[in-house]
Amino acid sequence: MKKNELIKAFEHKKYGFFKDASIQICEWNKKSLRGDGNCYKQDFYGADTISCHQIAPTTFWCNNSCVFCWRPMEYMHGLPTEPINPKELISGLIEKRKKLISGFGGHNKVSKETFARANKVKHWAISLSGEPTLYKKLPELIKLIKERPETETVFLVTNGQNPKMLLKLSSKNSLPTQLYVSMVGPNKDTWKKITKNSEKNGWNNYLKSLASLKLLNTRTVIRLTVIKGLNDSDKLIEEFAELLEAVGSDFVEVKSYMWLGFSRQRLKEENSPSHEYTKNFALKLLSKMPSYKFESEKINSRIVLLKNRSSKYKTKIIDRN
Repeated sequence: MKKNELIKAFEHKKYGFFKDASIQICEWNKKSLRGDGNCYKQDFYGADTISCHQIAPTTFWCNNSCVFCWRPMEYMHGLPTEPINPKELISGLIEKRKKLISGFGGHNKVSKETFARANKVKHWAISLSGEPTLYKKLPELIKLIKERPETETVFLVTNGQNPKMLLKLSSKNSLPTQLYVSMVGPNKDTWKKITKNSEKNGWNNYLKSLASLKLLNTRTVIRLTVIKGLNDSDKLIEEFAELLEAVGSDFVEVKSYMWLGFSRQRLKEENSPSHEYTKNFALKLLSKMPSYKFESEKINSRIVLLKNRSSKYKTKIIDRN
């Protein structure tokens, strides 16, 4: 599929584009506008759901083709060419988001005050599509976002394939408020089976990224996606626990795989565990992880939060009513 065809397909799914960068209003963003609840990132950490700008600087490029991804990962190969100017990217995506939510201004459940708040730019989630660490100007992008007066929090999610970029973010004083590294397997075989990674040194790159977390002066999170029948055996739970103890991230999110989007072409609905199943998986992990404690859960997101007992960070970055 050509890039212009992909852009049209993504726009049909309500993505907004500025060149190759994109932004989307997720379901939790819409629910928060209507007063129907908040994303777990607000419940857990205090990140502002209603003003969330979920973006991708490299929409169509990733070095993984994860079987559980709801995006069309089969088309995401190679590397981006010329990186977008970060100043232009920020302003361009802010304007695109304003257009995407413009219809909520006349919604009978959305007050003028709520709509105005939604157009603030308090939270950024660099996690929408593709692998953001492939964007060469990521340090400049995050630094510019953090310098904006309205910005409260910046979350970055990576697959861990570019450890040099994580260290570069640190050296350039451009670390996000919270850094996520995705986890789906505690050993090379399981990891490769699920990620379909094609890099020559993919597993070693991933281990280097995990090892770097202790060197980074920011909040760190491992997001472990549970896929029933693929990475949930008792043996793998033991291996996950051993790896997570060694990594020592501030938080571990244990999250159910959701049977959505393009992943329905690769997996079956029974691969998507219930919250009860996911919580039981997390508790089994916890029984083998003395450094961690149960912190929180959000049932309708099928996610459990574990916290490192030695973390220097408060769980909530911002307390909200």
